[in-house]
Amino acid sequence: MARIVIIGAGFSGQTAALYLRKKLGDEHQVTMINPWPRFTYIPSLVWVGIGRMEPDKPMFELEPVYDKMGIEFKMAWAREIHPDEQYVLTEDKHGKQEKVDYDYLINATGPHLNFEGTPGLGPDHGTSQSICNIHHAKMARDAYLESVKRMEKGEKQKILVGTGHGTATCQGAALEYITNIHNDLVKRGLRNKAQIMWLSNEPKLGDLGVGGVSAKKHGYIMQSESFMKSLFAEQEIYYQIQSSVQKVEKDKVHWENLQGEQGEIEYDFAMLIPQFQGARLKYVDRDGNDITAKLTNPGGFMLVDGIYEKKWEDLKSSDWPATYQSPLYKNMFAAGIAFAPPGPISQPFVNKNGVQITATPPRTGMAAGITGRVVAENIIDMINGKEPSHHERMTEMPGACIASINKSVWNGSAASILMYPVAKDYERYPDYGRDLSTNHMEIGLAGAWVKRILHTMFIYKMKGNPGWSLIPE
Repeated sequence: MARIVIIGAGFSGQTAALYLRKKLGDEHQVTMINPWPRFTYIPSLVWVGIGRMEPDKPMFELEPVYDKMGIEFKMAWAREIHPDEQYVLTEDKHGKQEKVDYDYLINATGPHLNFEGTPGLGPDHGTSQSICNIHHAKMARDAYLESVKRMEKGEKQKILVGTGHGTATCQGAALEYITNIHNDLVKRGLRNKAQIMWLSNEPKLGDLGVGGVSAKKHGYIMQSESFMKSLFAEQEIYYQIQSSVQKVEKDKVHWENLQGEQGEIEYDFAMLIPQFQGARLKYVDRDGNDITAKLTNPGGFMLVDGIYEKKWEDLKSSDWPATYQSPLYKNMFAAGIAFAPPGPISQPFVNKNGVQITATPPRTGMAAGITGRVVAENIIDMINGKEPSHHERMTEMPGACIASINKSVWNGSAASILMYPVAKDYERYPDYGRDLSTNHMEIGLAGAWVKRILHTMFIYKMKGNPGWSLIPE
């Protein structure tokens, strides 16, 4: 019997659990460790955060799913991993600790939201908001609706949305949020009461942490930069890029840009995505020594089979992880945000004052689901006495961003951005790093339908309902 333990029931962890249970016999044990009782479909929190979706709609209870699938569920935080002795030390909400033994381990923890990386950032300080989890999305909704009330009374409001750290990612989520705010205010007849501004660490507008997207249409090469400029011009959204938020106060953001210039932006409501770091996990060897630095990069993400410490300009397709297997402990894997990329996709920058301003690689959504499936299939290979044979680098992986602009399925719209591959591969595609015949950018009602269908399909899939494996990651 093999004991497989998964830490984290997000996109990657839940996908891995479903595939393991589907393809392994009952003699093998699959255990999920997760501190929360529910799965949350994070992409729909953009709607929760403006009050256009009830908080229970993007969530479901995990325990009934695991009972049906034959997956053991331990609702607790993973505090330590002991790879020599092969157990995870957990702690539940009452402070009770437990050793959970494993033969194979999947680290699918998702990110630590590093609000503390920017002084004053985040809802706990009563300053900026976040939509990175359901709790924060509800707080963002309440704060936003308070601004709406002020506008209804005739007050002007300054709304600021973007990234709250020089190395933040998830620009796509922030983009959805700012465009949904615009359309929500249009529906309410209040758009003239708000000044809306985008603040980002991107080197170019529309970079989105993937170095921008190019697509061929009617013989013309379209760039995501011009795509976004057109969208923001149409919606009268001001923007400032190449900026790192240095400090957040109750009504003011302090920033520094690539040129080393510093300034302030006043706001009444702000939603700023924090820096993502690896979950606060400690790795301990058989002698009790802390070996976290050997198994993770400085950001806390687990090192896998990538080639690390190369300069950005020297990175090749083959440097990206393929199996997501730890080089030091072959029975350990990482998926989704938990694995360490070899470097950024977008060009990194450090200004003259030593401030790093780099949009870091997104590994959420489709990428998280794909890596979850890959690590599950590789563990199945190993249980069957084979070497891991399933490889899918981010330089071989398609990516899709369906960025909601207006939720309505009758007159709404969404920006659909498709790319292949997610991480650029200049060896295969020397001009743009991607296949222009596959890349696509479009805004329209069809995207709004796709966005809503994805919400329904992926919640159905993550519940392990009949035919779930037919729905692609």
